[in-house]
Amino acid sequence: MPRAAAARKTSPKANPSSKRGDAGDAVEKNKPLVEDIRLLGRILGDVIREQEGTEAFELIERVRRLSVAYRLKKDASAGRVLDRLLKNLSADQTVSVIRAFSYFSHLANIAEDRHHVRRRAHHSAQGHLQEGSLAVTFERLHRADIRAADVAHMLANAYIAPVLTAHPTEVQRKSILDAERAVAELVGQRDELPTERERSDNEALLRARVTQLWQTRMLRYTKLTVSDEIENALSYYQSTFLRQIPRLYRELEQHLHGHSVPSFLRMGQWIGGDRDGNPNVTAETMRMALSKQSEVALRFYLTEVHALGAELSISQMLAGVTPAMKALADASPDSNPHREDEPYRRALIGIYARLAASLHELTGTEALRHAVPPQNPYASPEGFLADLRVIEASLQSHHAQALVAPRLAPLMRAVQVFGFHLATLDLRQSSDKHEAVLAELLATARLHPDYAALDEAAKRTLLLQLLNDARPLRVHGAAYGELARSELAIFETAREMLARYGREALRHCIISHTESVSDLLELLLLLKECGLMTGTLDSADARSALIVVPLFETIGDLRLAAPIMREYYALPGITALITASGGEQDIMLGYSDSNKDGGFFTSNWELYRAELALVALFEPLRAEHGITLRLFHGRGGTVGRGGGPSYQAILAQPPGTVNGQIRLTEQGEVIGSKYAHPEIGRRNLETLVAATLEATLLHGNSQGSNPGGSLKSGAPKAFLEAAAQISDASFAAYRKLVYETAGFTDYFFSATPIREIAELNIGSRPASRKATRAIEDLRAIPWGFSWGQCRVALPGWCGFGSAVEAFLAGTEGGAGADKRLELLQKMHRQWPFFRTLLSNMDMVLAKSDLRIAARYVELVEDKRLGKRIFTAIKDEWERTAAVLSQITGEAERLQSNPTLARSIEHRFPYLDPLNHLQVELMRRYRSRKDGAPDNERLQRGIHLSINGIAAGLRNTG
Repeated sequence: MPRAAAARKTSPKANPSSKRGDAGDAVEKNKPLVEDIRLLGRILGDVIREQEGTEAFELIERVRRLSVAYRLKKDASAGRVLDRLLKNLSADQTVSVIRAFSYFSHLANIAEDRHHVRRRAHHSAQGHLQEGSLAVTFERLHRADIRAADVAHMLANAYIAPVLTAHPTEVQRKSILDAERAVAELVGQRDELPTERERSDNEALLRARVTQLWQTRMLRYTKLTVSDEIENALSYYQSTFLRQIPRLYRELEQHLHGHSVPSFLRMGQWIGGDRDGNPNVTAETMRMALSKQSEVALRFYLTEVHALGAELSISQMLAGVTPAMKALADASPDSNPHREDEPYRRALIGIYARLAASLHELTGTEALRHAVPPQNPYASPEGFLADLRVIEASLQSHHAQALVAPRLAPLMRAVQVFGFHLATLDLRQSSDKHEAVLAELLATARLHPDYAALDEAAKRTLLLQLLNDARPLRVHGAAYGELARSELAIFETAREMLARYGREALRHCIISHTESVSDLLELLLLLKECGLMTGTLDSADARSALIVVPLFETIGDLRLAAPIMREYYALPGITALITASGGEQDIMLGYSDSNKDGGFFTSNWELYRAELALVALFEPLRAEHGITLRLFHGRGGTVGRGGGPSYQAILAQPPGTVNGQIRLTEQGEVIGSKYAHPEIGRRNLETLVAATLEATLLHGNSQGSNPGGSLKSGAPKAFLEAAAQISDASFAAYRKLVYETAGFTDYFFSATPIREIAELNIGSRPASRKATRAIEDLRAIPWGFSWGQCRVALPGWCGFGSAVEAFLAGTEGGAGADKRLELLQKMHRQWPFFRTLLSNMDMVLAKSDLRIAARYVELVEDKRLGKRIFTAIKDEWERTAAVLSQITGEAERLQSNPTLARSIEHRFPYLDPLNHLQVELMRRYRSRKDGAPDNERLQRGIHLSINGIAAGLRNTG
């Protein structure tokens, strides 16, 4: 792709919010970014000319020029010419143009990511501390007179876990991801190449990788399997987590001046254990997931031990060793005379042999190299770690401590964090599936003929009775249905996997759609049936191997979260069971379904209220029984699904709700954008830690600085009352548009690419929970994904404009409206929750584009319906944009984030053609009959456009 849009100089007008007002300085800082994008665009253009011919290249270049003129120069005539041009392209021409602009979006992402790393390194070299870094956080802790010992004490009981999930928004194939990683590495090398010859060689390699990308199929032609999803996720451990997490711990310990740091930051996974709505996840899938995870960890250790052996070539004739080290070396099966005086090498060969045996025992695979045969596998990672500590102690006691830091210390930390399991695999299933299995067990055992028909009180009575009965429910020899067999096999395999890989391999069992106390008791009873809960609820020896985790998803569920948990813990034996089982209670909060249910503002407000209520409930449980509450945030990529900057999101949590404990999902293409690049991955992990430290140690009691504030909420009463009023009005406005407007569902299925997204091979689960067109049954992920594709992004703002207008109008009129606006402005300045919510909404509005969205309305067959509903959407968008500017005082979108504003401005000319072509192809595709000759090419073009738009917007899932 020739000349990148990012090459255009930024004027003061284009960046009205620059604090220094120095556009020239911004241009200079971004000069390396512009050069990288120009280079990648030129290489892409050369590859297109070479691969597709001059005619195709000139067509793509013409589309680019017209789009830039229309978008950046506001040339209406260019827009009309572009529209005619795109509508008259053949199917083959369309696919070629879409591929070009899609790949440019991917390459621009790589260049931007590289520039983020570059600027961060520059700031660090200049001594400029960056928000979200550990350096800034520890400076703030120091100013607050919080000592290193206090931080270390807090971390001793902390638990932070990003959890990778497989949801159908990651539109990248692993082959594409791998090639793009190679491009990113080459771009990253260019700043360090001093000679023209080296830069020329680097450019030749870039050309090879871009050629590879162009000739690699971007789309999957077969349905993505769970195994594929597992492989994709595990690639991030190999590229980022296994090396970067130990680096992060080392930096943290440096800030703590010698205080040791426990392994509080760990990784979680859903892939292979999440069965909710995914019939492809079975006991065998879970077994495979844990085996593959273990293989990644053990092969990493084998590689590091082999490299360590090459480095520790210390001769005993020149440096002594401890008795424990001598014993470790003597126990090694290595008898090579060349290493007779090299105790560390002999010991490491023995360690390697034991790891190789562990690899074979746990995964059935073989190590790549063998100095001696595999033998005597480690019973646990603790045994492996103990051997490494023997080596560490010997090096430190014989003047070789300098050899510990480069490889041995990171390896030891990796073993502490990743063990032989790599990541904690969560189990998840919907409550109605648990109920169905239990109903069948009870009916077959003749304990109750129709359990599902019981009311809640009767269910609780029966479940408690069974949890106090030591006998199993299953009848030997009885024929159970497929669901019951599958679910029971999951739990039985979980018990086996815990014994195999250790307690950290499986910790959480999540109940989707938790709506009652009986939902929790049902899962407990299934765990008991399969040996994962031992003892009976009325006995002192009751233990649960897994944490029962309710997931509260809809607005109604969130409102019931605290009452349900209060009633659950009031049941006889529950508190004692949780305490004896480790004293941990995870509760998951759903951002996606609550948003689809009640809209952006109401979803966030109800989440806020639910968190406060849960913390208040668990305060006495913590004080009296030592039970730790850990909130698990089910966030997605889009703002409508809880996405947005993690640092601000964590600091916006109500005071006291973090308390050193947080889990949060990382989903879809967000995983790639956050963790594909090692340095960016470490930065994102550092941000999680920094935000958790600040939220716990600095903001946990922030209400003390809030005169008139609520002790529980950290916000003044007036703020809370205003938020509640806005939430009620926003809920009503959102529900009126989405659920109560006649024809809205038909509009959605026509004016967005939801039908085409459902056909994409981008996930192992269906787009809808049921075979209906009801929005209630549609998964929140494709719901948000579809609105993002057509540039409406409705889940990220809908209802707020009407709600604020109603709030300002109030009952007082005139002067009352001014006072209410002043209150909202004060909330924006002083309340992190409100400020973060509006900041995310600002980003969503900046990425939406109603001119583009209007093109999708053409796809609605009923023109009057399309015009009516789009007008309603447009009116609400404009109301929201207007009130947002009133509250923030910023006339332009992203005025306080000029970097993102520039990025979006430069991307739009490359996204616009993709949207226009997507509409045109959808129109053609939907009008064709089944089996028409062009159908396959049209479908491919649509799916390619979905990929390109997702890449360009970066957080669409």
